Amino acid sequence: MSDAVFTKNQKLFEIDHKIDVLVKKIEMLNYVNPINIEEEKNKFYKSKYLEDPKFKYPKRDFDKFSLHKEFFALKIDDIEDEKLRDFYEDIIYFYSGLIQCIETIGKGKRFYYNSLRSFGTPTENDVENAKFILHFESEYSNSEIFIPKYTALASHHFFREYSKNYDFNYSIKNSSTIGAIAMVSNSAQTLILNENHTFSENQINILTNHEIGVHMVTTMNGMLHPLKIFSHGFPNNEETQEGLAVFSEYMSGNLTVKRLKELAYRVLAVDSLAKGYSFSRTFRMLHNGYDLNREEAFYISVRAHRGGGFTKDYLYLTGLKKIYDYHQEGKDLGLLLSGKVSLEFVKEIKYMLYNNTAIYPKHITKSYSENKNKNKTVDFILKNLK
Repeated sequence: MSDAVFTKNQKLFEIDHKIDVLVKKIEMLNYVNPINIEEEKNKFYKSKYLEDPKFKYPKRDFDKFSLHKEFFALKIDDIEDEKLRDFYEDIIYFYSGLIQCIETIGKGKRFYYNSLRSFGTPTENDVENAKFILHFESEYSNSEIFIPKYTALASHHFFREYSKNYDFNYSIKNSSTIGAIAMVSNSAQTLILNENHTFSENQINILTNHEIGVHMVTTMNGMLHPLKIFSHGFPNNEETQEGLAVFSEYMSGNLTVKRLKELAYRVLAVDSLAKGYSFSRTFRMLHNGYDLNREEAFYISVRAHRGGGFTKDYLYLTGLKKIYDYHQEGKDLGLLLSGKVSLEFVKEIKYMLYNNTAIYPKHITKSYSENKNKNKTVDFILKNLK
């Protein structure tokens, strides 16, 4: 970035820097994943699926009141560029909402309503899409690629091999306190694998393309921008980021009907929150009503009910459909890989590229170069989602 660009946008960069300092304290996934999942799972099974788990969460290490105060003390009006001033105003309201989410984790309906404001909830169409997917037969589950056989530690090798496609470095660690089987910590540039999970070949293929091919790619691209907000995340970036990640599974030829069903069950689990279901009732809906095995039903229920009702999970399916349609229209996916950005802010990204306050992405998702999907049923489903 030239001195002239910095001088012209000095107030913008000062405010972006202040937001950078504040946002580093509030990565949602550091707080919302229970620290006693396995212990509570065993108790839940022993109760014959009747007693809701009592989850515990990591302690918050920031002062919520002072953080709110610092966000709203930022002098957004000092940003001369009206488009970017409006954009940063959206950012402040978005992160204020995340602080409210984090400060109410574990406090039942208070967290649920804050989650609702930040992430929304499935529409009638979303629920119909989920049920549409469940009408299709899954692939033969006894196929070799679906058999669990790799520990988290053994799986490190596959992620390292896949990562030779990219020019960046990151850490891998195992954890027993995450609700997912794998996740990327954006702030620590770390891939975290669930040490209690045994991975199949198909899952490793999915996760390499999803977690490294998109989430780590956008983490690394975001860090290269002069504006740090590309690294921390635009408002409502989760839907776009998860859509890109599942689309990478599709383009690499690893998206299955079985995987789409998993995303559909997540929609139904989040919808159950809106219906007022308890954890045990959501679990029984999935396990008894949809014949999902109890491990899958448990972890999908954990993902939806953690914190008191975390609605984010329905966005994987809505995000996939939006990215699929965006690609079908011949639009540039590269722009969406430039950091933790949102589809709704494509115009702002182009504007920032034009005035040199952003850069084009260095790292591009490998799977996006060629469509390797051969599964006609998956194609039919994606084309026909509403």
